[in-house]
Amino acid sequence: MASVSEPIPVTSQKHDPAWKHCEMFKNGDRVQLKCIYCSKIFKGGGIHRIKEHLAGQKGNASSCLQVEPEIRLLMQQSLEGVVVKKKRKQKLAEEITNVNPTTEINTFVDQTDVSTTGLHLVHDTTEPSSSFLVIPNDEPNYKSSNRRKRGRMKKHSSSTNISNSIPVSRIAMGSKRASNEVHMAIGRFFYDVGLSVEAVNSSYFQPMFDAIASQGLEVSPPSYHDLQGWVLRNSLEELKVETDQYRANWGRTGCSILVEELKTAKGNIFVNIFAYGHEGTMFLKSVDISDVANPSDVVYEWLKEVIEGIGLENVIQVITSYEEKYVIAGKKLASIFSTLYWVPCASQCVDLMLQDFEKLELIQAIITQAKYVTRYIYNCSFILNMMRRYTFGNDIIAIGITRSATNFTLLKRLFGLRNNLQSMVTSEEWMECPYSKKSGGLAILDVISDQSFWSSCSLIINLTDPLLRVLRIVNSERRPGMGYVYAEIYRAKQIIKKEFLNKKDYLVYWNIIDQKWEQQQHFPLHAAGFYLNPKFFYSIQGDVHNEVISGMLDCIERLVPDINTQDKIIKELNSYKNAAADFGRKMAIRARNTLLPSEWWSTYGGGCPNLARLAVRILSQTCSLIGSPRKHIPLEDQLHDTKNSIENRRLNDLLHVHYNLQLRQM
Repeated sequence: MASVSEPIPVTSQKHDPAWKHCEMFKNGDRVQLKCIYCSKIFKGGGIHRIKEHLAGQKGNASSCLQVEPEIRLLMQQSLEGVVVKKKRKQKLAEEITNVNPTTEINTFVDQTDVSTTGLHLVHDTTEPSSSFLVIPNDEPNYKSSNRRKRGRMKKHSSSTNISNSIPVSRIAMGSKRASNEVHMAIGRFFYDVGLSVEAVNSSYFQPMFDAIASQGLEVSPPSYHDLQGWVLRNSLEELKVETDQYRANWGRTGCSILVEELKTAKGNIFVNIFAYGHEGTMFLKSVDISDVANPSDVVYEWLKEVIEGIGLENVIQVITSYEEKYVIAGKKLASIFSTLYWVPCASQCVDLMLQDFEKLELIQAIITQAKYVTRYIYNCSFILNMMRRYTFGNDIIAIGITRSATNFTLLKRLFGLRNNLQSMVTSEEWMECPYSKKSGGLAILDVISDQSFWSSCSLIINLTDPLLRVLRIVNSERRPGMGYVYAEIYRAKQIIKKEFLNKKDYLVYWNIIDQKWEQQQHFPLHAAGFYLNPKFFYSIQGDVHNEVISGMLDCIERLVPDINTQDKIIKELNSYKNAAADFGRKMAIRARNTLLPSEWWSTYGGGCPNLARLAVRILSQTCSLIGSPRKHIPLEDQLHDTKNSIENRRLNDLLHVHYNLQLRQM
């Protein structure tokens, strides 16, 4: 009779990321794992083999052909981390074996009289064995014709070998003890100065350790004056080399000036100014507007100074938030400098759309129910552990880019786990649980069992998922959003339209999108980005919308002040529209969907140099602010309080280094 496989829930103690992508079964006395994507069953090899299967790593397991690319990449990164940790442990064991223990033992033995054969150093109470000992290579060689003497000498030789060896278990214990002492010392430092433990996640934490370890016992810590003096100056010089490389590329790609407001714990208000380029973002300066009567004028003057310092010819746009003082300053800049744009933050604009969606009666009611379910589950560790067993370690809550994005992401994750949650609240384990009989437990049972709740969740997800996609694109660190945002807003509206049969139903959502999008004057740069992105331009069926053409022409007139160059660009547009010359090559056609738009123009736009230069400068820009790139330290409050010019300059230097080191990690 064939044995039946029984499913086993994955406990919360299993932390490997691959556990979320497999199921566990018990077949007799054996435990088997099953891939949730292709249903392949593994009868041995454990979670590591499943991980190799998902990562597509050949050797011990066949590759999964149905796993999503993001999951495959995650598994590959996890496998690489295992290899790195293994090599690091091996290296540490070799260093300890070669440097510390054997040296001490050999020194002691060298000082011992060899003739005292009756006395031997006892290193461990366990019986010596070849599997537990590190044996030196140079063993003594004794020769004698006398058999009894030879036997005695063998015994003596064996004793000498034992006394020149050390148990590997003792080495491991010593290594662990040393690590514990180091960790305790670090912990005391963190707790004494009030550092957040999140500091260990800094990309500079491990290099700091590596630098200390490489210098051995002779290294000494920096002094207070070192950190305020030559260390800070050298850090500024290092960053200057990098930022100079950014500036050198702005002549080709252009840059965007980003203006962000920071409110400190003490209530002080600072305006932080950044420069975004295709190669990266750099912090420029911070302006204190806490006690300013007319902040829009101050912001305008500082931005004017920054633009003139960078070079007006290098600046494509200035991006700010929607607050009135920044809108006034931005519009004033655009009127004074006729070759750049002022643009409100696209990410903030999309978030305002989502906020208005949340205010609609149906959506508000469903989000309230979903939050009730998650609060009840996450406020009780017993129910939380039960939920994680039934969802195979998957959580309901995930932090989004904004508060609204978090709420709609919650709905999506909750809907994705609906079958698991329904299995949980109908299980015998739940019925016997005392929390299920309380009012809260009965309420979440009603919600999870309500089919109309899940139908409403499905509709809301379909309505908001396109806007969440726009939010991810405009906040992407891998590719500039300028060539995509216009098309994605249009795509979002079309998806919403398909969800409804009646025009009046989808117009409720369209009006919210149009109101937020159109009133902020987004069109010229974003429309030009759409026009110049070959992926979208060549997929248009019929004539290009007049709004897009108008935006493209507006950018030519504003960003290219020379009228002769403008005329050349208009002529070159015909080659682009007709896919003539290099634009029509088979390689160029294939690359429309694979290369970044700016790279596509750099590669295939050589026959239209003026148009290609404009296209690269537009398509290399972001359309959103970067958000806070750092974990706050009270440097701005110190800047506000200090009246000493030397101290003020030092704090500004420290702020410059701090921000730019954080931006390196983004």
